[in-house]
Amino acid sequence: MTAQLIRRDDIDFLLHDWLRADKLVDRDTIDAILDLSEKLASEAFLTHYKRSDVEEPAFEDGEVRICPAIGDALAQYAELGLFSAGFPEEQGGLGLPYLVCMASFAYFAAANVATAAYPMLTVANARLIAAFGTEAQIDTFARPEIDGRWFGTMCLSEPQAGSSLADVRTRAVLDGRDALGERYRLTGNKMWISGGDHDASENIVHLVLAKVPREDGTLPEGTAGISLFIVPKIFPDGARNDVTVAGINHKMGYRGTTNCLLNFGENGGALGWIVGKPGDGLRQMFQMMNEARIGVGTGAAAMGYRSYLLSATYARERLQGRPAGRRSGNAVAIIEHPDVRRMLLQQKCYVEGALALCLYCARLVDTAEDCAEDAALLGLLTPVAKTWSSEHGLAANDIAIQIHGGYGYTRDFDVEQLWRDNRLNPIHEGTTGIQAIDLVGRKILRDGAGLLVLEVKILETAEMARDIPGLAEFANTLSATWRTATETIQVLRRREANAALDNATPFLRAFGHVVTAWLWLDQVVAAYTLRRTAPANTKLAKGKHHACRFFFEWELPRVGPMLTFIASKGDVAATAPAGIFG
Repeated sequence: MTAQLIRRDDIDFLLHDWLRADKLVDRDTIDAILDLSEKLASEAFLTHYKRSDVEEPAFEDGEVRICPAIGDALAQYAELGLFSAGFPEEQGGLGLPYLVCMASFAYFAAANVATAAYPMLTVANARLIAAFGTEAQIDTFARPEIDGRWFGTMCLSEPQAGSSLADVRTRAVLDGRDALGERYRLTGNKMWISGGDHDASENIVHLVLAKVPREDGTLPEGTAGISLFIVPKIFPDGARNDVTVAGINHKMGYRGTTNCLLNFGENGGALGWIVGKPGDGLRQMFQMMNEARIGVGTGAAAMGYRSYLLSATYARERLQGRPAGRRSGNAVAIIEHPDVRRMLLQQKCYVEGALALCLYCARLVDTAEDCAEDAALLGLLTPVAKTWSSEHGLAANDIAIQIHGGYGYTRDFDVEQLWRDNRLNPIHEGTTGIQAIDLVGRKILRDGAGLLVLEVKILETAEMARDIPGLAEFANTLSATWRTATETIQVLRRREANAALDNATPFLRAFGHVVTAWLWLDQVVAAYTLRRTAPANTKLAKGKHHACRFFFEWELPRVGPMLTFIASKGDVAATAPAGIFG
């Protein structure tokens, strides 16, 4: 029996009725992929969810071994063509839109994010090579990944340089040229490498950021000197490269995903081929990072969504207590208690809002290349999708434990593991603080084009909502909150550049709430239209309306005080002396 990981009617509504995916590919194809994904996720990924959490990766005789069920599931994933789904036919793919691929991925992340992480990284790795590599590099390295025979990683962080990539010390020295391009010898260390080594694929393709030394042997300063290299674990001829595992990091979640400290060049230098030109590395890697950010946000939303469904089921089945004012009689299901329904509503508006946000961004990916406005909006919303979804998906997991009571803390119920797994996502692909600096510093203060596009769309949604019974109040609240947000942005633009970033994280959280409120109202407008034309969907439409109301009444009022503090130029954190802590 297929387990319910994400409500299918919700996915169908988001893709077909709200985002109009049929303009990208026919509905029959979409439904076939979703059917396949839902079934495989339930039958091959969910079935080893707890096993892969217990049977952690092991480092034995210089080799990393993982839970065999992970490899078996990924072999089925490859056999069914899901690695290749989003690639064009000329590269061996199915040519599916990114939106459909992300909807498919959501099922696998909900079922078992640790196993789903391998294809997420591999697909993004192959897409980067396909975008910037030579034909020989694409044929040699990307195509085996598209087939699902080889897996891929992204190697950015180092022990001394996590998010601060300007401090990367891995060196790449020119070693000649061959059919694959300019060849370099790399020496250095990379830390926190997900999928860094394992026995689930024939080979592993590492995409490594490194610096090419200057003539005097020193490394360039800053990020401008970073280049990108393809460094395989095993060469195409079967020989081993000089890449070794120095250790495995044991995280609180994602335990089935190996996470390694890798040494490059212990025995003379790991050979790798440069992608593009020296100094282009960070610009190229941003494609993979931004794709991964949407993927992380989608995964976080999916895990929160599954915990919400588990909570709803438990709340209907768990008998405890009686309604207020009644001391005798049979116990009622805890869903009859208003506070439990409050928690379920909070979960619902978080997870459905987060999934909508991520899929909206995925829809923009499909159109950004041909539409400058969509590209600008995508740039603006990517840090929001990653952060808001990872933080509020986690919040939904936290609420799930509360609803389950004492049982929620035990390993007998999946909500405990789902919380541990999802706790990693606010750190994955850039912490909340890094995303906040990106949003405020780059996307708003430095550019601002995406903000203008967003304003038009928010006001359009508000205008449509005013003509629908029961939505006018929401429309007015959204417009007023947006005005407050734009006024706060004007205050930030008048501040000195560094000072404007002092409260970037509170601004990101407030801005994320405004964006999510807009998307909730936009969904309800679409659901209202659907209800008028398709009465069978009345339950879904009512659910969307009630969750939207909860978000506007309970969540959106939090934005005002946050924006007021930011506009007041509050400096309590910036001026706190380091000596007062600890």
